[in-house]
Amino acid sequence: MALIKQESEDIKIEEVFSVRHEETEEQTGLMPLKEESQELNNMEDKDQCEKHQDFMTGEKSMKMEKIQKTKSKSNLNCDQFSQKRNLEVHMRVHTGEKPYSCKQCGKSFTQIQSLNVHQRIHTKKSCFTCKQCGKSFTQKGNLNVHMRIHTGERRFTCQQCGKSFTHIQSLHVHKRIHTREKPYSCKQCGKSFTQIQNLNVHKRIHTGKSCFTCQQCDKSFTQKGNLIVHMRIHTGDRRFTCQQCGKRFTQKQNLIVHMRVHTGEKLFICDRCGKSFTQKQNLNVHKRLHTGKSRFTCQKCGKSFTQKQSLNVHMRVHTGKSRFTCQQCGKSFTQKQSLNVHMRVHTGKSRFTCQQCGKSFSQKGNLNVHMSVHTGDRRFTCQQCGKSFNQKQNLIVHMRIHTGEKLFICDQCGKSFTQKQNLNVHRSVHTGDRRFTCQHCGKSFSQNVNLIVHMRTHTGEKPYSCSHCGKSFAHQNSLKFHMKIHLRETVHM
Repeated sequence: MALIKQESEDIKIEEVFSVRHEETEEQTGLMPLKEESQELNNMEDKDQCEKHQDFMTGEKSMKMEKIQKTKSKSNLNCDQFSQKRNLEVHMRVHTGEKPYSCKQCGKSFTQIQSLNVHQRIHTKKSCFTCKQCGKSFTQKGNLNVHMRIHTGERRFTCQQCGKSFTHIQSLHVHKRIHTREKPYSCKQCGKSFTQIQNLNVHKRIHTGKSCFTCQQCDKSFTQKGNLIVHMRIHTGDRRFTCQQCGKRFTQKQNLIVHMRVHTGEKLFICDRCGKSFTQKQNLNVHKRLHTGKSRFTCQKCGKSFTQKQSLNVHMRVHTGKSRFTCQQCGKSFTQKQSLNVHMRVHTGKSRFTCQQCGKSFSQKGNLNVHMSVHTGDRRFTCQQCGKSFNQKQNLIVHMRIHTGEKLFICDQCGKSFTQKQNLNVHRSVHTGDRRFTCQHCGKSFSQNVNLIVHMRTHTGEKPYSCSHCGKSFAHQNSLKFHMKIHLRETVHM
């Protein structure tokens, strides 16, 4: 019996995604198997999924509703059938007997009708064609179910959450989300699934079997539906558009997840710290922070990661590979997301504004860090000298002062640095690159921050003020030097 099932399982679709922060989860990276691709997979695998729900009609999917009505009227159960033949067929469910085998592929079936339908796969005989989109089917019941896609008919509704489905079997599978029932388990790793098709696909991970290969990039997939979705990367087909911001997606499920950015909905909550996420997959990765489980380790520097994709991105630090380049200034990045954030420098778009001082940021994470300036929160303290920091990364970099560690080495002169940014600035010494020029006097700088500081000589801006005497300075270092005067006065008193 062929059933087109809407997927609700957490299997990854094999498509490359960039590593993202939780705040930019609308870009799917690492995503669960999409409902749309699962529908494609199940439609491709139709006639290959044995179900024993209709013993009177040869297991045709469109009879599902009628079976329910027939059972309620005649009160049939495992030991009560109106015909002996139906009982004999039904008993094969318990015995596992499948007397009808396909001579071409060896697959076995409990009923000869199912074998006849299956053999159309080999003969490629599709008798029933959709008049609207031209898709063909081997069974009329599958065509009838398919037509609900065009009519939008969803007659089966979940009483718990109100979600609707085109056929009753999808509703039955969906209900397992609420009951947490996962009846199909992998014998090799113990992972459980709500549908047997998902278990069969999962098993290919252990066998390494990838049946469907992209002819353009040679990437392989375990399901044809995933290959079909993947091909949209090459064709540029982004058929699902957000009505609020115009962003487009290759898969409907990605659009659904993206909409949570606008609604603020975060369904998946960590039971340890209460942090919530828009995707279950992100919650699973987050939980590794509590368990301390980092499965992916860099063989060059020993750094560990909770996600393989994060390790792949990290390796570009060692290889120097920067695939994403800004067309305006030529700066390169290892991640597309970093390039997108960088482009806000040129567009002047700063979406996140501090309510206390009005300063704006292109990323929410930077705003969160900035807020510690107002709150005075410096939770990361050096155990050797007692210096505190508002970011863990700053503490990590600071520790290199004590350890003498300098990971970043100039390939031209061999000089080493504790931070990659310092190496990048140093390289301008060799290249002579001074891309930041003052519009008032023409002086050029290798860093934008130096140009910003320099501009204060023209504007007279002095943003750093002494809390003791009110004197202002253009440079933070000048304020620090000035504060020593008050410190000496305090000591002498």
